[in-house]
Amino acid sequence: MSWAVEEWKEGLSPRVLQKIHELESQVDKLKKERQQRQYQLETLEAALQKQKQKVESEKNESAILKRENQSLMELCDNLEKAKQKISHDLQVKESQVNIQSGQLNSCKKDIERLEQELKR
Repeated sequence: MSWAVEEWKEGLSPRVLQKIHELESQVDKLKKERQQRQYQLETLEAALQKQKQKVESEKNESAILKRENQSLMELCDNLEKAKQKISHDLQVKESQVNIQSGQLNSCKKDIERLEQELKR
């Protein structure tokens, strides 16, 4: 088959044959270069897809972390409100204890006074 490909070259001058050989060499070189570039392109496209997947995965993880952070912030807010309510309730109860303690002291004084009156 190669003889048929070469047959058209018969009768050409050595200068033309040299030029044809140079052009064929250049074509082969360009084909190899094209294959290398195609391989590089495919490699880069694969790397790009991998990076896109990584970015998407990180976006998903980021969204999960944001939701978790929001949930934790709400929990902290709720705990802070509960703490403030408990603190307020404690102050109210301490006030009630102080009032009742004052009433108790007053009653004790009344009892002592009444006991003194009874002794007389």
